[in-house]
Amino acid sequence: MLNQSLTDFQLPATSGKTFQLSDYAGKNLVIYFYPKDSTPGCTTQGIQFRDAYAQFQALDTEIFGISRDNLKSHENFKAKFTFPFELLSDTEELACAVFGVIKMKNMYGKQVRGIERSTFVIDKNGKLVKEWRGVKVDGHVAEVLSFVQTL
Repeated sequence: MLNQSLTDFQLPATSGKTFQLSDYAGKNLVIYFYPKDSTPGCTTQGIQFRDAYAQFQALDTEIFGISRDNLKSHENFKAKFTFPFELLSDTEELACAVFGVIKMKNMYGKQVRGIERSTFVIDKNGKLVKEWRGVKVDGHVAEVLSFVQTL
């Protein structure tokens, strides 16, 4: 998948917006997938992206978070932690399929289907240039920022 153009997709976003991948040609994008709004790891990850947002913006880079939660859940999550970037609702798993992030996971001893925490960087030409899968939250945002600085 690396260094390939991605299939264009559209998702509903917070703030009454609609995200269309092709609308961001000419900008770097960080798209991160997370399992669920308002859970400890997802909250920490969102806060770390929020705190580094100005640094990403200075590098002409937009950030989007995606989960399968609905827009109402996303709006509450975004407002509670003052995320300056939009969250995208993928209830139909359209983007999840494009990026291949749905996995079987163990949760409390049961197999459940869910999003594997993953981050993707798309360059100004619309090419996927970096991916992290099975992300551990600690130190991850700094690693992503460090990579974007090389673009």
